[in-house]
Amino acid sequence: MESTGLYQRLKTYLQEIIYSHHLGDEEVLIRGKELSAEEAIGKPGRQDYPLIKGKEKMLQAEFRGATGQAFTDSPGPFAGALPDFLNMPLDTNFQRAVFTAALNAVMRHLGMIEGTVHCKDEEPARCAGQLVDLLRREYGNPRVALAGFQPALLEHCSKAFPVRLVDLDKDNIGQKKCGIIVEDAELKTKELVEWCDLLLVTGSTIANGTISAFLQVDKPVIFYGTTIAGAAKILGLRRFCPCAK
Repeated sequence: MESTGLYQRLKTYLQEIIYSHHLGDEEVLIRGKELSAEEAIGKPGRQDYPLIKGKEKMLQAEFRGATGQAFTDSPGPFAGALPDFLNMPLDTNFQRAVFTAALNAVMRHLGMIEGTVHCKDEEPARCAGQLVDLLRREYGNPRVALAGFQPALLEHCSKAFPVRLVDLDKDNIGQKKCGIIVEDAELKTKELVEWCDLLLVTGSTIANGTISAFLQVDKPVIFYGTTIAGAAKILGLRRFCPCAK
């Protein structure tokens, strides 16, 4: 599925649930803010998470007491009524992140999804341990391709399986993380897909516009994180995020 059609599908879905649940009959505001690193992930121990290093920020939308989040490298404040989110273009990382956070908040309010608030403190490491257990149980000893640098997942997976990693952050590319050389996502993603038995893909690909590269893959793909909560439900994608609230 190419990007334009994908985001139009998400918009159409949001429009339909707004109509079916009569949410468009009143001026309902979604207010969003950029979270600090500690608000988003707490104190996880290690300091190389992109949120802590300032490479990414967490946007948070609140709708009728429900919370939705989205990772982005283009943060900023936002506020609007539901129709504003349906009408906004989704051409930039900021626009896609705002829309994604709002979509997650509305779907969480309606009870359609859970786990839309990022885990904190020791929970990312616990999540990584549970993921390794799942992969062993379902796939044995797979070659794992990681799309996106998530330190706890990389550390645990690299101790258990053959792993390669691609990332978009130019400061990471070529660096060794947990014994694994970070490769350029723009150049090496196709090669990793051919090499691996399965892919672990950051859910922030829905907000940075790179998710299409992983939707036509004929191998198992597991997305992780809170950002992709709503989109995974709509698109029928497998999502792993056991410690999210």
